Amino acid sequence: RFIAKPCAINLGIQDSGPHRAQPNAILEKVFTSITKSPDGKRLEGLSKQLDWDVRKIQRWFRHRRNQDKPTTLTKFCESMWRFTFYLSIFFYGVRLLWTAPWLWDTRQCWYNYPFQPLTPSLYYYYILELAFYWSLMFSQFTDIKRKDFLIMFIHHFAAVGLLSFSYMNNMVRVGTLVLCLHDSSDFLLEAAKLANYAKYQRLCDAFFMLFGVVFIVTRLGIYPFWILNTTLFESWELIGPYPSWWLFNGLLVLMQVLHIIWSYLIIRTASKALVRGKVSKDDRSDVESSSEEEDVTSNSTKGIFSTSSNGSNLLNSHVATGQWTGE
Repeated sequence: RFIAKPCAINLGIQDSGPHRAQPNAILEKVFTSITKSPDGKRLEGLSKQLDWDVRKIQRWFRHRRNQDKPTTLTKFCESMWRFTFYLSIFFYGVRLLWTAPWLWDTRQCWYNYPFQPLTPSLYYYYILELAFYWSLMFSQFTDIKRKDFLIMFIHHFAAVGLLSFSYMNNMVRVGTLVLCLHDSSDFLLEAAKLANYAKYQRLCDAFFMLFGVVFIVTRLGIYPFWILNTTLFESWELIGPYPSWWLFNGLLVLMQVLHIIWSYLIIRTASKALVRGKVSKDDRSDVESSSEEEDVTSNSTKGIFSTSSNGSNLLNSHVATGQWTGE
């Protein structure tokens, strides 16, 4: 309200949403009480009742659905909040771990386990991260539904489960490594979204490409060969198969499966964009096209991210694949 919104206004982002539907009591009653997407039979009935063309009624329902969607200003403010949190918590984690012995030698995560002190800095790091992921888990039900809703819910559930489990079992050392690793790429995606909302397309593409590189290196390289190596093998060697070993590592492996899926989507998106030089319509768009004719004549994709003038919008295509921020 006091920081993000003034920044957005200074960047020329207007607090204006999609085209509003023409007031109509009959269609509004159908929309609110019966269905937001009427089938062909109901459209024919409404057409006879109102003496409207079916295409006009379809367009009205599209506009009506769209006017409930968040504006670009709202999305900018949300992304700026997430960018601020991810960036702040990442640097906090780096500062915390830089002098920690287990950052440089992961076997230190298991020496003297479970009799390892929980310092105030570790405690606050964990509480902040846990609170944030709980908020994401609940807000996902009130936000606009995406195609990757189930994947993101599983991710948030696994994150909350891992945080809670590792905290209760005093596995905070390895837990901090996992947290800092995941935070290393999240703020880059939010930065790309901010640049896109402000229509700095080249900056947006640059941030997204950087995000993709960091994501793949950390999730497909460092995570399995550094984190999973210490939780699967070093912990077994140093403290043995403790009772919850299977649950703990099962959740970590589940996270790795999600990493592979998202990395595949990022690589596929980048390769398609490089080959074609342009992207198709955003399949996860939270604003629908108002008509088929508008889809053909419009020079921009009416989605979360608009297509740049040169047709190259990696971030829009990235969203179309199903990967979102979330991760």
